[in-house]
Amino acid sequence: MSDDGDKQTANILIVEDDEALRSLLEEELGDAGYQVSSVMDAESAWSHLQQHPVTLVLSDLRLPGADGIELLLKSKQLASPPGFIIITAFGTVEQAVDALKQGADDFLTKPLKLDHLRLSAERVIQTKRLQDEVRHYRKLLAEEGFHGMVGRSEPIHKLVDNIRQIARAAGPVLIIGESGTGKELVAQAVHKESERADKPFVAVNCAGIPPELLESELFGHVAGAFTGAQKARKGLFAEADGGTLLLDEIGEMPLEMQSKLLRILQDGQIRPVGANREVAVDVRIIAATNRSLEQEVSEKRFREDLYYRLETFTLKVPALRDRGDDIELLTAHFINRFNAHLRKQIHGIRPAALERLKGYSFPGNVRELSNAIERAVTFCQKEEIDVDDLPERLRASQAGQARNQSLEDNVGDGGHQLLKGNELPTLEELEQRYIQYVLDQLDGNKRRAAELLGIGRRTLYRRLENESVPEYD
Repeated sequence: MSDDGDKQTANILIVEDDEALRSLLEEELGDAGYQVSSVMDAESAWSHLQQHPVTLVLSDLRLPGADGIELLLKSKQLASPPGFIIITAFGTVEQAVDALKQGADDFLTKPLKLDHLRLSAERVIQTKRLQDEVRHYRKLLAEEGFHGMVGRSEPIHKLVDNIRQIARAAGPVLIIGESGTGKELVAQAVHKESERADKPFVAVNCAGIPPELLESELFGHVAGAFTGAQKARKGLFAEADGGTLLLDEIGEMPLEMQSKLLRILQDGQIRPVGANREVAVDVRIIAATNRSLEQEVSEKRFREDLYYRLETFTLKVPALRDRGDDIELLTAHFINRFNAHLRKQIHGIRPAALERLKGYSFPGNVRELSNAIERAVTFCQKEEIDVDDLPERLRASQAGQARNQSLEDNVGDGGHQLLKGNELPTLEELEQRYIQYVLDQLDGNKRRAAELLGIGRRTLYRRLENESVPEYD
């Protein structure tokens, strides 16, 4: 079923030349909570569709002038076609099949069963809303375009411009940014924009290799260089020859190795462990770190001369909290990715859940968002991710807390008292009063109340006295 919020935003156009039936349908659907308009012929309906947003058209098949099928076909020309239900007193199986083939969402015969009509309208409106969401997210995904970097915020535009300029240079690059911001993706973009794009891109995490093995890993070794070195082995510098080598977490590199790296940057030669001579390599170095190398230099943990050699070309990757509406774009991207990976069909994310994401600080940045969406897609049992599908820390994000605080600030304003006199109500009684208070503030809108309270609508109905739980949520 559509919830209250969907009805308030759903606009239904009734096209019926029988004045009595038109009035009945307008009253029935209006009482059900929809915004309803009505006209008596196809020409007036088409004029209305061109001037006003319409979610659903309920049209008689036989109309003065053009018929309902002609109106249906014209409505498909609109940028956002409405849902369409055909009704007729002269229905045949052939007509129904033809109407559905032409794009109608349902075909109802007179005399209409009003319960059936309401259910059909709710189903078509819900389907229309989901289709609009899918189109919206596909549009967002179509805007991806820079080597897998998803974003259209000003910080990302600036970063992309800098990448394009730095990629043309030949010197080393330093990428700085918090953990999870996508520094390796930025390094790959630099490589792909450079003249080395058809050569190898090799990445190594300096923090993931024990210090005693790092030299061999980077430079390789000859047979017999140390115990267990039975065969010669190429290092990562040799594997990246002609291309790009990313040294991730450069701040974790031991000082002795920093000295050797500086010499490579100066003369372009490496010496494998145990070798008697150096070997020339043509490698562009990209270093990445989430540390302040300036502070590391001041505390004698990073070589000052290496730092100044690396920071000639510096790229700063913005934190997710500084990227504005990129959260929505990234969310669409990750839903699409995990749909494919998990073989799910999640069409998007509910506004309340998206609001939680936008209100969260994301200390883990894009990586944390990716993990949250993977979890949500995995556990989501509906067609859209809802608040309940998000990790707990996101369900209680600042945006939700801020709205709750706004209500709490008004609790004692005299208009509504949760506590009366010196009484001490039970927790259950206090909860019931607060739920009722929230509903009063929202004019009884249960969907918005559930979102603000951070609970599902079914849970809200269960907690309200004398309220039946809807069959569908």
